Amino acid sequence: MSRLKIFLLLFFLSPAVLSMAQLSPGDLTRYHADLEGLLNCTKCHDLGEGISEAKCLDCHAELKQRIDRNKGYHSSSEVKPKSCVECHNDHHGRNFEIIRFDEETFDHELTGYKLEDAHFETKCTDCHKDEFIDNQEIRDKEYTFLGLNTECLTCHDDAHQGTLKNDCASCHDFKAFKPASLFDHAKSEFPLKGKHLEVDCIECHPISQKNGQEFQEFAGIDFTNCTSCHEDHHQGEFGQNCTECHTEESWHIFKGMGNFDHNKTHFPLTGKHRTTKCLDCHTNGTNNKYPFKEFVNWKSFDCVKCHEDVHESKLGTDCAACHSTRSFTSLNKENDFDHAQTDYPLEGKHIEVDCKECHVSNSKIEPLEFDRCAHCHEDFHQGQFANDQGVTPDCAQCHIVQDFAESNFTIEDHSKTAFVLEGAHIATPCFACHLKNDSWEFREIGQRCNDCHEDVHDGILDPKFYPDHDCKKCHTTEAWPDIDFDHNQTNFALEGKHLETRCNDCHLDHGIDKKHQLFSGLTSVCMHCHDDIHQGQFMNEGLTECSRCHAYDNWEASLFDHNATNFRLDGEHLKVECTGCHSKTTKNGLEYIDYRIEDYRCAACHL
Repeated sequence: MSRLKIFLLLFFLSPAVLSMAQLSPGDLTRYHADLEGLLNCTKCHDLGEGISEAKCLDCHAELKQRIDRNKGYHSSSEVKPKSCVECHNDHHGRNFEIIRFDEETFDHELTGYKLEDAHFETKCTDCHKDEFIDNQEIRDKEYTFLGLNTECLTCHDDAHQGTLKNDCASCHDFKAFKPASLFDHAKSEFPLKGKHLEVDCIECHPISQKNGQEFQEFAGIDFTNCTSCHEDHHQGEFGQNCTECHTEESWHIFKGMGNFDHNKTHFPLTGKHRTTKCLDCHTNGTNNKYPFKEFVNWKSFDCVKCHEDVHESKLGTDCAACHSTRSFTSLNKENDFDHAQTDYPLEGKHIEVDCKECHVSNSKIEPLEFDRCAHCHEDFHQGQFANDQGVTPDCAQCHIVQDFAESNFTIEDHSKTAFVLEGAHIATPCFACHLKNDSWEFREIGQRCNDCHEDVHDGILDPKFYPDHDCKKCHTTEAWPDIDFDHNQTNFALEGKHLETRCNDCHLDHGIDKKHQLFSGLTSVCMHCHDDIHQGQFMNEGLTECSRCHAYDNWEASLFDHNATNFRLDGEHLKVECTGCHSKTTKNGLEYIDYRIEDYRCAACHL
């Protein structure tokens, strides 16, 4: 045994030091339990110097290596200047957590790895798992945050099963694995162009099962020829190099079309004909013998040779007199046509209506009836406004052509009905009363308050106070809380402070469920509403009659006469404060003033 150990042993076994042991700061945490004991103090402490930073790092070698390389949380500018014990002090007992911090506020960027998007919302324990740690020594630790690296595949499964590079961040961001928002197909060996830009990924990159897992194929896709993915409609007659004729913009746009001048033919292309697929007209375009030569011998190109005459020759065969090649439904000068020249000028929403919505016949020239809205529109109100003869007024009496939802039925008009709008009803939207059960109702919807409003007093208020359930006996249409009720009609006239009390303080707070006001069954006994702060001292036959001492103006005992008690006040007793004799006491856990003094002898109060 070295001299130092012998010295320390004798020193710590001396009576003085043994007595000092009683001042030990406490047991070490279970992680440091093997350092417990008097002979182990110097493994962490320097005599006369306190905790040694070097000794901490001698034990935590893997942490020292990171600090030496200026990496990790303990090398950050906020943590490195601190001593170990500022965050990890000990001697607080076996179960003390020596590593502790607020996971909600912890700044992970100090570790050298900033948490972003989905990582920021992930729980610490979802990443800091033993199975994600490569170093076996660190993995064997009972509790550690060390040992992770920033490679994606450390924590995440390789969905591509080794078919792509391991640089996940080149395609994926931290928000979500799908879609791969950082992937740029233009930088791949097959840049997407034309219609390929609109194709769903799964059309070219199918999903299958591989090694028992769902797998989407991204590598090894054959794209040497178009027919690797697309069916050859020409069945090999034009070879396999589709790009000689077709483009990626559209299968029906041919490379030669840009240079071919159709105006040199007998039929120059205009309007919709310019965007029509060649094969829609040239049906033998795929015929190797006579492709695109169906019309060589045509002398005229009347529309009806290709298009159906929907007018059945009633308007002749010169379709161009009315129609243009822009669109069959777009008539020549249609946009310039002044409907005001007819007997029915178009206004409001009618301007936006397509012609065929009204002119349903193909000719568009048959005269229409328009003197009543009902000729075109259904009666939305289903006869509610029909008179005794069954005649319904025209919609225009209430509605305008600018918007059917708007109504020119005014408050003044409503005043002419059986229900005049007043007070809050003026500000009430129409649908609040007339739109019931997803259906507009204007007839027989009632005029009494409880036809629309719930009678919250039904069964809990004596009908004598509002005969025939007439709410207007107390309420006004201006606002429901405005009440004009004479409480003197009841058996409890309001006086003093009760005049200032809100109705709900008595009729709602003391109700059965504190949700419905209670009016029947309330009594005028004080203690039914107020707590007995005297704890039953003045109770007589189960009731405390507060009015013997208190008035309604305030809680002061203005009616109390001490001379009416068993102890008449006179002399110096008149000058003594009440608390001088009546002290506070406790009963059933409640503090109150004791007014019931049983012993009136002078010696009971005076020494």
